[in-house]
Amino acid sequence: MSYKLKITLFILSLGVMLLVYAVWYKYEYSMDKVETVQFNSPDLDLKLLIATQGSAFKNEITSNITDHYKKDSVYIKVIDVSQLPEIDPIDFNAIVIIHTWENWKPPKEVQSFLEQNMSNQNKIVVLTTSGKGSFKIKEIDAITGESKLENTTFYANLIIKKLDDLIK
Repeated sequence: MSYKLKITLFILSLGVMLLVYAVWYKYEYSMDKVETVQFNSPDLDLKLLIATQGSAFKNEITSNITDHYKKDSVYIKVIDVSQLPEIDPIDFNAIVIIHTWENWKPPKEVQSFLEQNMSNQNKIVVLTTSGKGSFKIKEIDAITGESKLENTTFYANLIIKKLDDLIK
């Protein structure tokens, strides 16, 4: 086998391995889609939007928040972060965004929504999770942390404390 053929086969093998790794990584670590759910009547004066991604950690935090407020007179809508471009922040008293830092950046819908709504930052609460637990979008006041199930109550309580000032 010639030297050029060996190099070509090596490069092709390396490319296939990288492609397989990329597909596996995307499958293993990408977030699930969240089904839209609503609690209480949309006719209520107080309205809370939760935009999140699907994972055991984020689902538990979302559940803690909705359980806390659904017994009150608060309309709650839970959506996937991919639906943020369809949201007008004027329609809500408070917005919670829970997202993961993926591939060294936030989801594009989250980044775009926050950049376009800088004037509404006072009613948006952001929880950003990442491997190191410290990444966040510059210029955004966000709660940051790692996605550890034992910390869900801690983060839910931090978010609820911020929300109480906005919707109570």
